[in-house]
Amino acid sequence: MGAIPFRKMHGLGNDFVVIDARARELPLSPAQARAIADRRLGVGCDQLIVIERPKSGLADAFMRIRNPDGGEAEACGNATRCVARLVMDELGRDHVIVETIAGLLDAEAAPDGLVTVDMGPARFDWREIPLREPCDTLHVPITVGALADPVCTNMGNPHATFFVPDVATVPLADVGPVLERHRMFPERANIGVAEVMSRTRLRLRVWERGAGITLACGSGACAALVAAARRDLTGRRADVVVDGGTLTIEWLADGHAVMTGPVCTAYTGELPETLLRAAEPVLS
Repeated sequence: MGAIPFRKMHGLGNDFVVIDARARELPLSPAQARAIADRRLGVGCDQLIVIERPKSGLADAFMRIRNPDGGEAEACGNATRCVARLVMDELGRDHVIVETIAGLLDAEAAPDGLVTVDMGPARFDWREIPLREPCDTLHVPITVGALADPVCTNMGNPHATFFVPDVATVPLADVGPVLERHRMFPERANIGVAEVMSRTRLRLRVWERGAGITLACGSGACAALVAAARRDLTGRRADVVVDGGTLTIEWLADGHAVMTGPVCTAYTGELPETLLRAAEPVLS
């Protein structure tokens, strides 16, 4: 099938290989997705993003998200901003609708080259996270090491946010994979550790399900702000400082979480056919 063009993009260091598959289908296997995401043998990325034709008549594009482990993810806020920027530039518009398996996401251009995305409603019912058993999602009975009592939120994907005095002291690389696969999470979960700096500022680090520690996590930032507001630790709008920079998150009165942040294209290139054949010679 020949070489496949791609863009390397990122939102605050949360990086993506973005492939446009609207003109022709690209049925990548989990093994091929892993090969592309491999930082030593492939291009390397936190997520592989495939832009497809929209399934809904309301959407301008469909965004498929693959984690480095080859599995499919429901939502990614930073990738949504990247795809929205590409489609807005392509169509010459300042508003587009990006479709994901989790639903339709409105995105619009913001001042200073930023992009704002409505990530949809934050959900709190234990069935919606989902959790394995009924409990109050504002105080979930989970303890691993020094981390305990998280708030659980579904932002199109499951999140558990632990509030700590100092995120720098948390051994996230050690506790992240344990918590991701905790028995309470039948579909695994993204794990955030958040430090309240003020009523309008949070510090956040995230272990992403299927990806590990990333420099930024848009849906995780939304989950952290919503969790903090539910516990009255912040207001409904705050800057969330992640390892790669700052996102502005607002939890609207209608329950939707809105995220604003930057987008960057690092470079463009082509995936050689040999990379995909080495992973799994099934493309046709």
